Amino acid sequence: MTNGLLIVFTGNGKGKTTAALGMAMRAAGHGLKVCCIQFIKGSWQYGELDAIKRFEGLIDLHVMGKGFTWKSENLEEDARLAREGWDLACTAIASGIYHTVVLDEFTYLLHYQMLEIDPCLQILTNRNPNQHVVITGRYAPEQLLAVADLVTEMRAVKHPLQAGIKAQKGIEF
Repeated sequence: MTNGLLIVFTGNGKGKTTAALGMAMRAAGHGLKVCCIQFIKGSWQYGELDAIKRFEGLIDLHVMGKGFTWKSENLEEDARLAREGWDLACTAIASGIYHTVVLDEFTYLLHYQMLEIDPCLQILTNRNPNQHVVITGRYAPEQLLAVADLVTEMRAVKHPLQAGIKAQKGIEF
């Protein structure tokens, strides 16, 4: 028996996406179907893309958006892409074919008010009771945290960037 969980990884520390994708790979390792929607990763080339290809048929990955929204020069286009991504997420959640749906960097869409929170929460809380949804990103709104079953806040204590060590393949990307 499965009790579908709404899981949120938030905070200013590193590891939110890594934790969510680890859960996706864990589920796929059990032969369970997963949908990952990355809302603002953009055209960055990072290792997860190649790793997920090894789970073809089990993990469906959709990269939406075109980069980090707060640096955008076209917020209207970003909002349109956010709505497209949310429409895709709603379809994935309602489809009944996914054991787990990962909404990576979804909290930014709520934080920057690209989506209204109440309709999003309605979809998230009225999903199939056996389905897990994993949400990542900084600035998770209190309303989301209140309805979540599991919340982990990543807290930055120390980071190599503070010592001048740049992002490294296999660690940050």
